[in-house]
Amino acid sequence: MNKTQLLTVVAKESGIKKSETGLIIENFLNIIMEEVAKGEKVQLMGFGAFERRERGERNIKNPRTGENMKVPPAKNPAFKAGSIFREKVNS
Repeated sequence: MNKTQLLTVVAKESGIKKSETGLIIENFLNIIMEEVAKGEKVQLMGFGAFERRERGERNIKNPRTGENMKVPPAKNPAFKAGSIFREKVNS
């Protein structure tokens, strides 16, 4: 399911206009991205939590050349599914 399909289903299930549903979903996703980018955790009880995880600098070996390289530190978004979500997937 892509974003357009999700928007269509949510609009139909909720009885809200598709254009209004699109604005709500877009704002919802933007707020989550902004908060995680700031380092805040966004927790939706039962569904899961979005957070930023930081990975330190590390050394790797280039598989083509065998040369040792340093990978700079990085900040990555992460999602951890909540208990209700995990149960639904496993049932």
